[in-house]
This record gives sequence, structure tokens and C-alpha cells, in this order.
Amino acid sequence: MPRGHEHAYNAEVRRIEEEEYRLANRLLCPSDFVERTFLEQGFPKEHLARHQYGFDEKTYFPDKTKRRPSRGLTMLFVGGCAPRKGLHYALEAWLQSPAPRDSSFTIAGEFIPGYAEKLSSMLAHPSVHVLGHRTDIPELMRQSDALVLPSIEEGSALVTSEARGSGCVLLVSEAAGAVCYPGKDALVHRVGDVHTLATHIMMLHQDRTLLEKLRAASLRTVQEITWAAAGVKLLDVYRDTIASKSISRPVPVSGSL
Repeated sequence: MPRGHEHAYNAEVRRIEEEEYRLANRLLCPSDFVERTFLEQGFPKEHLARHQYGFDEKTYFPDKTKRRPSRGLTMLFVGGCAPRKGLHYALEAWLQSPAPRDSSFTIAGEFIPGYAEKLSSMLAHPSVHVLGHRTDIPELMRQSDALVLPSIEEGSALVTSEARGSGCVLLVSEAAGAVCYPGKDALVHRVGDVHTLATHIMMLHQDRTLLEKLRAASLRTVQEITWAAAGVKLLDVYRDTIASKSISRPVPVSGSL
């Protein structure tokens, strides 16, 4: 990572964060992935509280125009283009699938220095379109069939909920922190599993009925992941924490979180 980047290792930032973890009565975890990282470091489950993020349904909403099955698959990546987001996995999987023959993969986001150069041969494929930083993400999502996010680690990527609200089917890793039901309204793969991701891309490319089935299932429950719904869940966490006066502070744990 570039020096000074928010995700570059910084010993002082880590020291402060671990002290904050030690002082807290409870730690809010916005995804199962985040909760698991604390459990693996020895934090008691009762000190961890699951909540969720949300999306603004007035900004992110689906295009109600019927999609043409013959147009080819349109896959979108949105986010900072850096190794932790797994864009290299997405490109590898895309090019291993049959989709590039008649479909498109659009990338919206800025690259960290050196990353685009390492991926240059894959980015140069005619089916791949690099847009850079964009301010029209809601419209890009409405124009796309699927959002891909093969993250290596995340807190809980807001873009996954925004994509669901816009009518995109999720193709995400288990570390993306997406609120979804694998196989029912999204397709989820293990971190770094390029083969499975390529298979998922192929499935959506070849089976438009499956794509529409997943999309419809996802849209049926998007009201459960709006910011209003997230606020209700967070309020419940606060009430439960206040009521549980016996909760002690977590024991400091060494190691990487």
C-alpha cells in the first residue's frame, strides 16, 4: 500500500484501536466476517454486537424497464481499486469465463499506484472498461446486471447494499460483509476462490432465468437493508447493551485484528 494510505499498516493507529477495543463494553460488528475476526482473536461472543449498515432507497432504486436477454451480461465493480477489494480476482474470473465474448465488465474507481500496472494485461481486454472515479454510481448500477466484489477483507461494504437496492445481483466473497442469502438472492464465494467466481459469472451469463430469479428475490427484501431498518437494529443493540449492566469490558488481546 502507498505510504499514508488509510489501509497501510500503521503501528500507532493499531495501538489506539486496540486500546479502544479494550475499553469498550461492546464492539459493534457490521458483518459476520467482522465478528469472526474478533472471535478468532479471543474476544468473548457476548462482547460482540451484530448490527448492519444500509442504503438510501431514494438514491439507489432499480430501473423498472424490462431487460433484454440478448444484450449480454453487464458486470460492475465499484470501489477503491486496491488489492484488498480483490479486483485482480474479479478480472481473472471474468477472463476465465465465457462472458467476455459478448458481455462487458465495467470498473468504477481510482487505482492505487502500481496496481493498474500489475493488472494491465487483463485491463486491456476489450470487454473490460475502466471508468476511473465516478459520481453517477446509482445510474451505473441501474444499468448493470451484477455487482462483483471479491474482497479479501471488509468491514461491510456499503456498495453491496446500494447495488441490491439498484437491482444488481451480488457476486461477492464471504468477506465482503454483504447482507444477502447465498444461492437465494446472491452468489457468494470463498476469499480468493477464482474458479468458483468464474463459475458464478458463467451461470449468470448463460442462464438469464437464474439472473432474474436472484434479482427478484433480492429486490423483495431490500427494505430490510435500508438505513431506516439499520437504525432500528442499532437502537435494539443500544437498548440491549444498556440493559446488560453486568457486561464487563473485553480482555485485551494481542495479535492482528
